[in-house]
Amino acid sequence: MKIFNSAQIREIDDYTIKHEPVASVDLMERAAMKLLGWYRERFPRFRRILIFAGPGNNGGDGLALARLLEGQGYKPELYYVHFSDNTTPDWKINRERLQKLTRVPFTVIDLAEQFPATGSGDVIVDAIFGSGLSRPVTGLASEVIRMINQSGRTVIAVDIPSGLMGEDNLSNDHNSIVKADYTLSFQFPKLSFLFRENEIYTGEWFVLPIGLDARAVASIKTPWEFVEKSQVASVLKTRNRFDHKGIYGHGLLIGGSRGKMGAVVLAARAAMRTGAGLISCHVPAGGNIILQSTVPEAMVIPDREDNHISGIDLSEAFDAYGIGPGMGTGKESGEALGRFLLSCTRPVVIDADALNLLSLNRKWLDSLPEKTILTPHPKEFERLAGRTASGFQRLERQLEFSVTYKCVVVLKGAYTSVSDPSGNVWFNSTGNPGMATAGSGDVLTGMILSLLARGYDTVNAAVSGVFLHGLAGDVAAEKLSPDALVASDIVDGISEAYRRIRGEI
Repeated sequence: MKIFNSAQIREIDDYTIKHEPVASVDLMERAAMKLLGWYRERFPRFRRILIFAGPGNNGGDGLALARLLEGQGYKPELYYVHFSDNTTPDWKINRERLQKLTRVPFTVIDLAEQFPATGSGDVIVDAIFGSGLSRPVTGLASEVIRMINQSGRTVIAVDIPSGLMGEDNLSNDHNSIVKADYTLSFQFPKLSFLFRENEIYTGEWFVLPIGLDARAVASIKTPWEFVEKSQVASVLKTRNRFDHKGIYGHGLLIGGSRGKMGAVVLAARAAMRTGAGLISCHVPAGGNIILQSTVPEAMVIPDREDNHISGIDLSEAFDAYGIGPGMGTGKESGEALGRFLLSCTRPVVIDADALNLLSLNRKWLDSLPEKTILTPHPKEFERLAGRTASGFQRLERQLEFSVTYKCVVVLKGAYTSVSDPSGNVWFNSTGNPGMATAGSGDVLTGMILSLLARGYDTVNAAVSGVFLHGLAGDVAAEKLSPDALVASDIVDGISEAYRRIRGEI
């Protein structure tokens, strides 16, 4: 699913109206029908509905929804937030329809003091501003938004919470943005929904398809995509009857130190479960027994040191490398990493302590092998690329980093973002809060290493690995509980995640 900016969404709307052809007011009706369908599935008729509408097309959506709700036996009330006399043509048509065809109460709010009293079971629908907003909300609209937020009622935002901008909100007035419990976005998510600081405004968001023209969607370019199952299913490799383990690649996992061997165990188990033909683990000699006893499917290459990595022999031909889990940041391990980066000629995924060593030795960034994947969490990325003040600014920094160092960056978190050297970004749609647990990142490293070893190109390995990892976490959370989930549960969910992506269950 593509993610477009506000101007591009208007362009797609206009193209749909012109080429379908469909009148703009009928497209609004289509959107209102989707809103009605979503609402009917979740809320009973006895709950009072207060719809706050502005003078633009977002307000027109609210007017159309009020008419449709009454037709289904609900009893909505419409409150027109009168901060401008410049109503749109489609707003005027829906105002006339509401007046002629229904008995929906229509109240004009000219002053904040006219905000209606609300009760405990009431539902507020926010249809004041749409996604085209380009400056902070002020005046009467700001006062009404603040009163909506203070009401304590269930709030549903139409398309986007009023006051929230579609992309960058760093300079916004955060006291003048609706705090919705649910946001119903038309056709596409907005980029700002994917940033942590905006969750307080969007609540749980849903995408409602309204039939925008597929040709326009396909032809308009955007660097942002929201990854769905069909996209990953289309790139998954299949196994053939006469295949052997050599066909599925040999990956080398490098990591571990005294007290941190569990990270390598998790990564190795995940790599094997994701389908690599062979996995070898270069670990401190003292970790040999641990690996041999916990991951019998993997081979072990002991380092000459018992407690840390001191050197990495690249004389054997591996198909891909993973380095960093549990590695520590000691001097000798750092020197080993530096030599490795200069000598490595195969795809590599760099994680955990190897990322911290990179941030301590930034000159090594210029030596990153081609097809390198970095998998930082936000703090690790901050150490690599510097602090940022917002999610949008961090996304820009991530893109700049990928382009500058010609690498793929997997910035972990909710809606994990994967950026490539061409300036494209894929946001992940799977995963749950239970995955915020020790070792979850090590599992992802092993999974991406496995896909690289199997011959997936760098971007597909990163995007598919992240999606598969999140889906395995969702499988685990369904069977257990997000509160009780541990990293090993994610490994155990990989098999079912594959089957779900392939449509086998």
